[in-house]
Parts: sequence; C-alpha cells; structure tokens
Amino acid sequence: MTSRSATMPYLPPQKRDHEQVTRWVRDVVLKRCRTWVAVRRAEILGYAALDGDMLDHLYLRPDVRRQGIGTLLLDEVRRHSPEGVVLHVFQQNIGARAFYERHGFTVLEISDGRRNMENLPDMTLRWTPSGAR
Repeated sequence: MTSRSATMPYLPPQKRDHEQVTRWVRDVVLKRCRTWVAVRRAEILGYAALDGDMLDHLYLRPDVRRQGIGTLLLDEVRRHSPEGVVLHVFQQNIGARAFYERHGFTVLEISDGRRNMENLPDMTLRWTPSGAR
C-alpha cells in the first residue's frame, strides 16, 4: 500500500485497509501467481507476481527503490518466462515505464483506461527473450 501511494499518487485512495490487502495477497495473489519476495534481514522489501506470462505485480517499498532490488526480482521473473513477459502499466507511471524500457520491454498497445478499474490510460508492454518466437 505504501508503494502504491508513493509511486502512483494520481490513483484514487485505496478503499481497502492494510489487513484486507494482506488477506487478498495471501488468498488470491499467492494462490494464483508464481511469486518472488525480496527480503533483507527478515524484512520484506518487495515482491513480484507472475500469472502465466502476465507480470501482475512488481512492487517495492519506496525507501528501497533504485538499489537494484526491482531488477533482481524482474530478472527472476524473466528467467522463469522462456516465452516472454507481458504487463500493464499506467501511462502516468513514468518511473515504471522507464524501468521496464531499460529492461527491454516494448509497447504492444496503448489504452484509454476503459479496461482497468481506475479508468486511467494504460499501456501493455512486452519483453521477449532473444531466440524466442
């Protein structure tokens, strides 16, 4: 929740409290997605969740950004995705877009936001490993 509000202040306020979000991650995300968690000294720093070839989540605590942790998580996701990775990102999320572009993602589609619950313009990005179809 902290990562969401710090990196995407243009989003409407989260309607769920910390306990509800924790329960949703435990009961939905962890059951549906292959998940990697970055931990340092028993402290969770961030996580990535992959549903098939869709990177559903890549979040870091705001205080640990720009330390290579996001890259480590993304490297694990890509290592386990021999056909490539697809993700959605808000057009306004300039930092995330730049991060993914630095890591070889390209724009597949631009949307006006009708397909997401926030109704904000977004983009579909894709990374394809060299040698994949």
